[in-house]
Amino acid sequence: MPFPAEDRPGTLEKALKINLSKQIYGTFAEIGAGQEIANWFFRAGGASGTVAKSMSAYDMVISDEIYGKASRYVSRQRMCAMMDHEYPMLVKRLDAQRGKTTSFFTLADTVRARAYSDTNQECHGWAGLRFQTEPGGPANDIQVHVRLLDESNARQAEALGILGVNILYAAYHLRDSLSTFLSSLMDDLSRKRVEIDMIDFSGPAFASPEYQDRLVALKLVRLGLADAALFGANGEIWQAADVLYKKPVFLKRGSFDPITKLNLDMIERGQAAFQADFGDEARDNIEILEITMHNLLASGCEVPDSEFLARADVLQALGKNVLISKYPEFHRVSSYLARHTQKPIAIVLGLPLFQELFNERWCSDLEGGLLEAFGRLFKNQVRVYVYPMGDPLTGHLRGAADASVTREQRHLLNYLIQTQSVRPLDVPLQDFLFQTSAGVRNMIVQGEPGWENLVPDIVLRQGPWKAMAKPAM
Repeated sequence: MPFPAEDRPGTLEKALKINLSKQIYGTFAEIGAGQEIANWFFRAGGASGTVAKSMSAYDMVISDEIYGKASRYVSRQRMCAMMDHEYPMLVKRLDAQRGKTTSFFTLADTVRARAYSDTNQECHGWAGLRFQTEPGGPANDIQVHVRLLDESNARQAEALGILGVNILYAAYHLRDSLSTFLSSLMDDLSRKRVEIDMIDFSGPAFASPEYQDRLVALKLVRLGLADAALFGANGEIWQAADVLYKKPVFLKRGSFDPITKLNLDMIERGQAAFQADFGDEARDNIEILEITMHNLLASGCEVPDSEFLARADVLQALGKNVLISKYPEFHRVSSYLARHTQKPIAIVLGLPLFQELFNERWCSDLEGGLLEAFGRLFKNQVRVYVYPMGDPLTGHLRGAADASVTREQRHLLNYLIQTQSVRPLDVPLQDFLFQTSAGVRNMIVQGEPGWENLVPDIVLRQGPWKAMAKPAM
């Protein structure tokens, strides 16, 4: 999607405007992709008005000497260590001389760009800005994770430089509107070049309610800057590359509108099967509940931000981590997880969603069609666990082997089950088997009695469902 710049200046003009400001002054510390951000300010002219210091501790030994040891050099930890070192030093050295007239900043980034002899490693980086909005004021932080999608090192470095200028400019000129701030980060860039999949704001400059962490994460997805937003049970924004690194993952996809006791039983039995199948490799897995903005079985209507967050509130109150995505296709969800970990991945589905895996409209953009979609889905250590459903017409259970697929697809289904890529879950919770989240929501809207017995207590205490219930006739 386009990111209209309206009347905002271009990258070079932004850098020049900052250079000509007599109040903004700071340090650039960059590791991994050269001095690409600082370079824009030197090219614009008048850099002495902005740049107190520009440096790159490229050698690991020298970097460790300055910023301390790090388990990973391209990480949030390293970026924060860079800001923690550079910002206090800047203020200490210059406060007496110009602290009454200057808003200080430190912009730090650590990046893994495409190398000369490269493999398929992820090209990504962290950029952080610590800044004052007024002389002598408190510090505020912006922390950004970016994926670099260009095919060459030079193009990736250029994209990083543009993004850095956009961050600094937005911090000083575009804080009044979250949507404008986020959209401006893509000025002179495109979604084909970068993905901003996490941004975290802190400090008094971002006290406005619209800068609330989960709303920011949701807005990234809504505006198209990212395909997915991940946050922990405590509401903290997570960056998948850090949290999922070398961790097994357990994912349940659904609408959770509302979450039901059946959903919880599905998760419990899926977890038991996952750990039985993979043993120690599945231990301490990261459990994620995913809500997609393209609900496969819904009407396609856009869900308001408030409704997404209301669902997330309930899931987090249950101690669940939440992923909000724009992925209609299952193989894209699988690829998203596998991009960040080589450990086993479990995806648990009810039978209706499992049957959607065989719907060829979700792979119409793939040259290999359905076979390519399944190849991508099971590319790494991915196993799909299928929870049976009750057929209200017959009163019987239907499991993975009974999925409604075409005659030609039946051979593929049998193969997936026989190779245990697909694993049927047994012995479901019979009391709730004939009720889906959609069915429960319909009961609520229609004022049918008994829905309260089908959901966990938290749904009755928190969220919009009780308020929308009609009095039973």
